Amino acid sequence: MHPCHLVPGTRPMPLRRIAALLLALPLAACAHRTALPSADAEHWAKAQQLVLVTSADWNATGGELRRFEREGDGWKQVGDAMPVTLGRNGSGWGLGLNPQRGDGPVKREGDGKAPAGVFAIGTAFGYADRAKTGLRYQAMTANDWCIDVPASNYYNKIIDRSTVKAPYLDRSSEPMRRDLHADGDQRYREGFVIEHNADGAARQGGSCIFAHLWKAPGETTAGCTAMAPDSMDALLAWLDARRKPVFVLLPNAQYAALKHDWKLPEIAGSESSP
Repeated sequence: MHPCHLVPGTRPMPLRRIAALLLALPLAACAHRTALPSADAEHWAKAQQLVLVTSADWNATGGELRRFEREGDGWKQVGDAMPVTLGRNGSGWGLGLNPQRGDGPVKREGDGKAPAGVFAIGTAFGYADRAKTGLRYQAMTANDWCIDVPASNYYNKIIDRSTVKAPYLDRSSEPMRRDLHADGDQRYREGFVIEHNADGAARQGGSCIFAHLWKAPGETTAGCTAMAPDSMDALLAWLDARRKPVFVLLPNAQYAALKHDWKLPEIAGSESSP
């Protein structure tokens, strides 16, 4: 029986009794509740810069990247959308600032998926001694490797293998100077760390997730987000660690479902717009 209906033939309750019952009932019993913004958004509420990547669906291997700056309680887009490539097997929920979700695939080590969600942006890196960026920058050397071996105590960390000695380091397949170890590969010439599974606590959760240069337009990655050199130059020059930037990657359907609760920007002309 609906709590607001009386049974035919029964005597109406005294007004005092009705008032007491109404105070005890949940507010939703006879009224429509206004949805409140999710507490998830509090985890990135201080972010003043947002790098947003959207894709067609979980299987999409490419998408669009947009930059936004905080403007009052909302966001203002900076510049035009940029094409990017994603994991060879699309994307899946990663481990970032938002709680783990169950409405889609989940990122795992070696699965070829780019992690979806909201992530802090970490250190910028590259082959040059310095870079034009407001992020902390680390010049890579021939001994710098990102450890993608779950059994290692240094899982998901960039370390100098000439100074750090520990088991499993020689099993890593992620040299940061790919130009020296992978036939002149320029993909890591410029990039930055996307803080997925940041402390490496989720063994097999996925590691070494970056934004970096693409090898060629349309060529997919092992789980990173790749782009043209001009796009990366503009992005690095704009990013400022003092503004607590975050990186967001979502398929269009998930973006449309979460943008209100997560206080994300509207995208004009996108499938994620209402």
